[in-house]
Amino acid sequence: MSKPPSDPPRRAPAAFTYEDEAAELRDKGRQGEQRRKPESFSENIFVTPDEDDPFLNPEKDLSAVPVATPLRRRTSFGKIAAGAFGILLSLAIGLWTDSLIRDLFTRADWLGYAALAVLAIGILAVLALVIRETVGMMHLAAVQKIKAEAEAAILETRPAKARAVVAQLTALLSANPETSKGRATLKATEGEVIDPPHLIALAERELLAPLDRKARALIVNASKRVSIVTAVSPRAVVDLLYVLYEAVRLIRAMAELYGGRPGTLGMFRLLRDVLAHLAVTGSIAVGDSLVQQVLGHGLASKLSARLGEGVINGLMTARIGIAAMDLCRPLAFHALKRPGIGDFIGDLTPSMSPRGNNL
Repeated sequence: MSKPPSDPPRRAPAAFTYEDEAAELRDKGRQGEQRRKPESFSENIFVTPDEDDPFLNPEKDLSAVPVATPLRRRTSFGKIAAGAFGILLSLAIGLWTDSLIRDLFTRADWLGYAALAVLAIGILAVLALVIRETVGMMHLAAVQKIKAEAEAAILETRPAKARAVVAQLTALLSANPETSKGRATLKATEGEVIDPPHLIALAERELLAPLDRKARALIVNASKRVSIVTAVSPRAVVDLLYVLYEAVRLIRAMAELYGGRPGTLGMFRLLRDVLAHLAVTGSIAVGDSLVQQVLGHGLASKLSARLGEGVINGLMTARIGIAAMDLCRPLAFHALKRPGIGDFIGDLTPSMSPRGNNL
C-alpha cells in the first residue's frame, strides 16, 4: 500500500506594512530635516473656496464678479447756481419788506404795526407748513422702514425683531378704527406665536386685510369714474387732466389709508415713486398686454370705440392704484394675495363677468 501524502508545512504568521518604498524614503528624509515652528494666520486673511474662484473655474460667469470703479465726485453747478440765486432772492425780498414797513411807519404808526403783524403771521404759517411737510415725510419714511424691517425679521430665527415690527405696525395703524379688531386679536395672542414668518403673517392678515379691502374699493371707484368721464368727454386734453387728477387723488387716499399721511412735498415724492415703480415694472405702457386683456374678454365686439377707450383708461388707473398700494402698504404681500389688473376687469365691465352673464 502507498503511503498517504503528508500536509505541507504551515508558514508562521508575520507582519508587514503597506507603505511603498517612496513613502519610506520620504519619511527617512524628513527625520533629518529641522522641524518648522507652528505659526498662526492673521484674522484678516480670507481663503476663497476653489469652486468660487473664477480663475480656477474658467467656465464660471465672470460678469457676477464685482468690478472696482473709481469714485468720481462731480460738482453740480446747477445746485450751486440755484442756491446762489435763492439766497439773492431771499435778500431782495427781505430788503423790500424792510423798506415797505419803514415807509408804512412814516405814513402812520398803525400801518407799520399792521404790516409787522401780517409779517409775523406769514412767518408762523411758513413754519407750520415746514413742520407739516417734515412730519409727512417722516410718516412716509416710517412706512418704508417698517416694510424693510419686516422683510429682515422674516429671515430671523428669534421672534424679537418680528415682535418689534408688529408693535411698530400696531402703533402706526392705531388711529384707524378698522384695525381695532385686528389689534385686539394680536393683543390676545401676544406671546403665543414665536415663529417670525408666522407672526408677520398674522399681523398682515389681522391688520392689513380690512385696509386692503378698502384700498380695492378706492381703486374700483376711481377706475369707474375715469372710465365714465373719458368715455363721454369730447377732448383728449380733458381725459388727460381728469386721469391725472384721479391718479393724484387715489395715491393720496392710499397713503392716508395705510398711515402715510403725506404733505404737499411728500405727495410729489410719492407720485414720483409711483411713476418710477410703474416704469420699472413695465406697467405704464399701454401695450399689447393691456389690449389683449380687454380683447380677451370680448369687449371688442360688445363695446363701442369710446366706451372701450374709457375701459382702457380705467384699467390704467387701476394699475396706478395697484402700484400705489405696493408702495404705501407697510408690509409686502406674503400671507395675502396681491391684487392684479385682471381682478378689476369684471368691476369695470359687469356684463363680462359670470354674474352679469347670468343676469
